[in-house]
Amino acid sequence: MADERSGVEKVADIIKDIKTCMLTTVADDGRLVSRPMAVQQVRFDGDLWFASDGDSPKVHEIQHGAHVNAAFASRDTWLSLAGTAEVVQDRAKAEELWNPALQAWFPDGPGTPGLALIRVHAESAEYWDTPGGAVTNLIALATSKVKGQRPDVGENETVELGPGAPPTP
Repeated sequence: MADERSGVEKVADIIKDIKTCMLTTVADDGRLVSRPMAVQQVRFDGDLWFASDGDSPKVHEIQHGAHVNAAFASRDTWLSLAGTAEVVQDRAKAEELWNPALQAWFPDGPGTPGLALIRVHAESAEYWDTPGGAVTNLIALATSKVKGQRPDVGENETVELGPGAPPTP
């Protein structure tokens, strides 16, 4: 398990570079449902923020069972963040998070009727970071085959982010 402070900082660094994640909720019948969501770009402090139509299925799923997962992926980094979610109706927070990309979905700005915010409070995260990308991984795989060892393809850590985890600077 990663040192807590460095782990939280690592998670924050991964999230800042990835604009969209797959947000997974639990449907009333127990099925897992995932959909792409744009993360509202504020420095990760243990919470993720999303904007949504307040009448969407994901909002209803969160209201009936708050456990969620947000999965992030880039060319050489993956992050799975588990936590709980809540639906927030807060005009001031909507104004704080507002950006031009949201205008397409909510044409009346932060006061668009039905606009709901989703706050995901992270409890834990697991990340895989493979600096160097595909070429480095192929070399590591080939070397491991020759040596008869498992490949070293980067860093894999679990980070506890719930109560008691240190805040990011």
